[in-house]
Amino acid sequence: MCGKELNDKVRALILVGGYGTRLRPLTLSRPKPLVEFANKPMLIHQLEALVEVGVTEVVLAVSYRAEEMEKGLSEEAKKLGVNLIFSHEDEPLGTAGPLALARNVLSKNDHPFFVLNADIICEFPFKEMISFHKNHGREGTICVTRVEEPSKYGVVVYKDKEEDEERGCITEFIEKPQEFVSNKINAGMYIFNASILKRIKLQPTSIEKEVFPEMAKESQLYAFELKGFWMDVGQPRDFLTGMCLYLSALRQKKSDKLTDRDGALGNVLIDPTAKIGQDCKIGPNVIIGPDVVIEDGVCIRRSTVLRGSVIKSHSWLDSCIIGWRCVIGRWVRLENNTVLGEDVIVKDEIYINGGQVLPHKSIASSVPEPKIIM
Repeated sequence: MCGKELNDKVRALILVGGYGTRLRPLTLSRPKPLVEFANKPMLIHQLEALVEVGVTEVVLAVSYRAEEMEKGLSEEAKKLGVNLIFSHEDEPLGTAGPLALARNVLSKNDHPFFVLNADIICEFPFKEMISFHKNHGREGTICVTRVEEPSKYGVVVYKDKEEDEERGCITEFIEKPQEFVSNKINAGMYIFNASILKRIKLQPTSIEKEVFPEMAKESQLYAFELKGFWMDVGQPRDFLTGMCLYLSALRQKKSDKLTDRDGALGNVLIDPTAKIGQDCKIGPNVIIGPDVVIEDGVCIRRSTVLRGSVIKSHSWLDSCIIGWRCVIGRWVRLENNTVLGEDVIVKDEIYINGGQVLPHKSIASSVPEPKIIM
């Protein structure tokens, strides 16, 4: 099924209403969907993938910093040819209430619509999801992904035998099982028929706990198995893990986005406007944003450096997110999921181990144990 066939038929709703507390201090400066992942606002990854299957109308369910989001996304959406509709919640409506609030848009026609969590990064299989959804003909499809430790999650149980006519039909959801029943979890991407809107009232409602179990009882919910990588990048540790998986996927696709410049080790993405000094070791698993300056002899591993930051000579970064317009002094060592908010200055010869530094701070003494620096 090509994009043109889907054009103007399939819509999408993206849940962007959260406060982004898990990704602080970055989200103290901008809403989480506008924080860059791989040098693009998180939300743009999803919008681009939706555009590829012909989606031209996307509802953003917002309750927080909506004007900032509108301003930050409108130009990019225009370039992509997407009509963004901002659906404002006066009170947080959970994961199902926003569908009721946007009922008029989502029920414009009888075609199914996507619902996505804004924190998800993967190789969005929207074309395959649509085909799967239409083939089983029921009310909803949940994308599921395999995890190593299912006991930490709510798992999805469904019919998965090849010979089963109802293969993929979800039978139940089990929260944090102590014994193995499934290693598949909800991946935060769905397709629904408009009929689901009859199940949801305009009030705070959890789609996972209140809507899905009822649909499963009626055999109206199917599981689509996600191939390839998946990560919820809504907190620093997972953001960096997701970054590694994303870069690895680029490598597998032989993407020309990865750099082959001297000093780059493994999978590295560097914006063309960044300046890199002599004798640097960048990588593996590093993303360098626009207008970043990296002086001589710097070593960076498994980290993201956001727009306009300066890393001075002979500093060493491992497993860090460096916010916008930060200045890292000479002979500095940062590690262990250290996150610097916007416009942080770290003086020369400082060590930070797992620090979360709020925006506009100046750090003049070392932080040997993980903590929040206000």
